[in-house]
Amino acid sequence: MSSDPTPAGKAADARDRPEPPRRPVTVPWVAAAPGRGERLVMLTAYDYPQARLVEAAGADIVLVGDSLAMVVLGHDDTLSVTVDEMLHHVKAVRRGLSRALLVADMPYGSFHLGVEHAVAQALRFVKEGGAAAVKIEGDRPEVVAALTRAEIPVMAHLGLTPQSLHALGGYRVQGRGEEAAGELLAAAQRLEEAGAFSLVLECVPAELAAMATGALEIPTIGIGAGAACDGQVLVFHDLLGIEDRLAPKFVRRYAELGATAREALGRFADDVRSGAFPSDEESYHDPRPQEGWKRVYG
Repeated sequence: MSSDPTPAGKAADARDRPEPPRRPVTVPWVAAAPGRGERLVMLTAYDYPQARLVEAAGADIVLVGDSLAMVVLGHDDTLSVTVDEMLHHVKAVRRGLSRALLVADMPYGSFHLGVEHAVAQALRFVKEGGAAAVKIEGDRPEVVAALTRAEIPVMAHLGLTPQSLHALGGYRVQGRGEEAAGELLAAAQRLEEAGAFSLVLECVPAELAAMATGALEIPTIGIGAGAACDGQVLVFHDLLGIEDRLAPKFVRRYAELGATAREALGRFADDVRSGAFPSDEESYHDPRPQEGWKRVYG
């Protein structure tokens, strides 16, 4: 498994970027990425236009993350979002995709009450939402195994798991120190053995992520986990500068759409108040002579 720390294509001209696969991305294709030496691109999306944008940009995997609780629904953390709310957004994203693999995040409470409950909730994301796989946070090999037996592919997630916010004592880097690193590596291996087809590593030391990537057959996808992972993911609103309440160290802003949108909306408000909008060219007119329309409209 490759541990090259240099992000593929970082300095390459757009014309030199590797072409994404043209046929639909499948779970086996993602699982085999390390053997091909191929870096995976994962992005979040929460509605139809976002799904179209991220797929057109070349994303291999599109995650409807429970981060929608914060960046779309305005909550302070991810704990409040429900299965029904997640499903609403998964369905919208499904309609915007034709090639990328759609993964649905299972929200807090949807897999904590036993494996039967977890399977029942995961089935909703596949049957109703059209997801190809689900994502599960934490060291829960029994849940991963049950879902795998039910033929529901599972993306695992270790490190900083936002649903464990209170148990972890906040949003903190995980896996620092020999004991914590050993526990994370052991958990990663348990999840792989249980049937997970990939593993998200969030906010862990780059050295630990490299060790996990080298130890596992399944691909690792990093978010704040260094460059040695087999793929990378960022939240749509973070990458584009739309969400400004949080500024994690690992986020690279490729645009400042929030600032651009505020400026454009402010210009509209100014034009309305000054009477500059709408102009004559932006208005409809009755082609009849003035005397004719005066008789009709008074």
